[in-house]
Amino acid sequence: MSNRVACVTGGSRGIGRATALGLSAAGFDIVVASPEVENNEKVAEEIRAGGGKAVTADLDVSSADSVKEVFGVLLKDLTRIDVLVNNAGITRDGLAVRMKPSDWSLVLKINLEGAFLCAQQVLPGMMRNRWGRVVNISSVVGQAGSAGQANYAASKAGLIGLTKALAQEMGSRGITVNAIAPGYVATDMTKDLPEELKQKMLAAVPLARMGKPEDIAAAVKFLVSEDASYITGHVLAVNGGMYM
Repeated sequence: MSNRVACVTGGSRGIGRATALGLSAAGFDIVVASPEVENNEKVAEEIRAGGGKAVTADLDVSSADSVKEVFGVLLKDLTRIDVLVNNAGITRDGLAVRMKPSDWSLVLKINLEGAFLCAQQVLPGMMRNRWGRVVNISSVVGQAGSAGQANYAASKAGLIGLTKALAQEMGSRGITVNAIAPGYVATDMTKDLPEELKQKMLAAVPLARMGKPEDIAAAVKFLVSEDASYITGHVLAVNGGMYM
């Protein structure tokens, strides 16, 4: 691999897949990282079919050991990771008063702690190279809250705080750290929502359509580009006007 290298967690589908494909089209070599080994390979094949370079990583961001081991191998094999997109995330919805502690913990562990652990692995190399981009995929829910999603909202709001702290720590090394807060995007995560809820959410979007994974990927592509080199600590809302 000779181009800059971008690692996308949760890269096997949805926003992660679109981001991996978009960054490949922009000239990055890609690491597709998730526990969905077969889907990782499908995305990597798609990238290669389009003339890009891609490798896969069986990464479980809920495990500190997995994160350390996988990034250790990647950094040895690829020598560097220039861009990290922290996209891995899950939901375990339920009203706060009835939420199981295990559902609270798992969502925080994957969505927030996982992003921190991955950043911790790649930042030293970025500091040495005096260039790097970290993009954390937050959510409109982290900005506005959402009934029945206390765990998810807390994890995504936490990502915004993490983004701003890392941006302040890393700025002098030529590393930018930004967040994207997607709105209502058509993915596997949203397709199982009750139809009534989907219509209600859609009614709250001034642009009157759901977002596409490619809408988020385009924002990632901008934030990791040289055009965005003076933007850091920013939360870019890509939500069709759902929350302003």
